[in-house]
Amino acid sequence: MLDLNTLDFKKGGGLVSVVTQDASNGQVLMTAFASREALEQTIATGQMHYHSRSRGLWHKGATSGNTQRVVSMTVDCDGDAILARVIPAGPACHTGAATCFGDIPADTIAELDAMIEQRSAGAPAGSYTAKLLADRNLRLKKIGEEASEFVMACADGEAGRANEEAADLLYHVLVALRAAGGSFAAVRDTLRARA
Repeated sequence: MLDLNTLDFKKGGGLVSVVTQDASNGQVLMTAFASREALEQTIATGQMHYHSRSRGLWHKGATSGNTQRVVSMTVDCDGDAILARVIPAGPACHTGAATCFGDIPADTIAELDAMIEQRSAGAPAGSYTAKLLADRNLRLKKIGEEASEFVMACADGEAGRANEEAADLLYHVLVALRAAGGSFAAVRDTLRARA
């Protein structure tokens, strides 16, 4: 996961900076510091640990339940900072906000994909998403319908309608992708690899 020997703890007085990002939508959640011990605990448990100058070793969410499951950790070019991509189990900020940086827009498509994932785990009664997830033929039929409507809007040169139909098509594609075991994050990774 992370080779601690690539980090330069001397620059920061035994600490490195950590930028923590939500792996599902790219939103920056918080920044903190980590000592070698905190990173060793992070690697051992798969959950983020930090170092506070006032508290010492700190397991994020140990008391609040707002843990952060590690997806990846990447060292910067100078070896004195880490980008930690995580799946948060609640707000990152002690104020109860999702991020320590206030209400900033996240990746809308990633948020939609996360909502679809939640609905696949247990949706409220009457949920259209749950209905699509449960009915293979309906899912595939809706993709065909939405794709045709998008093509017609583009052929007619109607930008507003094309935007609406593209949004509908994208939603239905994400539902079908989730039903097939895929995710928007995996598609994004595939596109990055092709770039």
